[in-house]
Amino acid sequence: MTTTPWPVPVAQEGPRHPLDPEPVRATKAKAVFALGLFAALTGLFVGGVVPATVALHLARQARREAYASGGFLTGAAWLRRGERLAWTGLVLVAVAVVAVVVVAVVRLTEAPFGHDYPSNVD
Repeated sequence: MTTTPWPVPVAQEGPRHPLDPEPVRATKAKAVFALGLFAALTGLFVGGVVPATVALHLARQARREAYASGGFLTGAAWLRRGERLAWTGLVLVAVAVVAVVVVAVVRLTEAPFGHDYPSNVD
């Protein structure tokens, strides 16, 4: 790799065709972000599983549509943020489930084993 002391000119793109659509943010990108945020906020209450799953599925669809649009659908940053929040929500759900299982096992081990008969029974 070589460096030059002067700025290298960037290749100019030709003028856009008049029938080309304007680049717009994908609406699914907004939905992915909103669902990911909701999943992260409700992850500890195990309610984040459904919105996180839906967000990850929508993100996959949105990426496919953005690729097929040839650059006229934007919103990749919102998709990344939404995916990260969705994964955070899933991790929080896993932490909550593991904590509940550990507490249940500890309480189960503290419970008396077998029948607890009165002292006058052989």
